[in-house]
Amino acid sequence: MRLLHTMLRVGNLERSVKFYTQVLGMKLLRTTERPEQKYSLAFVGYGTEDRNAVLELTYNHGVAQYDLGTAFGHIAIEVPDATAACNAVRARGGAVTREAGPVKGGTTVIAFVTDPDGYKIEFIEHQQP
Repeated sequence: MRLLHTMLRVGNLERSVKFYTQVLGMKLLRTTERPEQKYSLAFVGYGTEDRNAVLELTYNHGVAQYDLGTAFGHIAIEVPDATAACNAVRARGGAVTREAGPVKGGTTVIAFVTDPDGYKIEFIEHQQP
């Protein structure tokens, strides 16, 4: 067994694909249009679906915003340098909500950004063994 994807409902598919590809550097892997069922999908990730977990961005036609609720936490992405990753997001118009620094009570360097729909993305700086 393996984890395939995580689905996020988004209010504007084009805007979200632009964020995940142009701001976070993922690749658009495939899209699906279901006009009869009134939804569209875009799969994005850092590698192919046959070898990596990816994000499924789901746009339900006519729904521009969702209540994110309190159960979902965040998506985590390993980065070589959390400060550099934050600077790159900021330079591309993204929002940094927690600057890079050690996690409370530990030494792992983390940071947080948000996507256009308000989903939190944690950058975790790769630690050398």
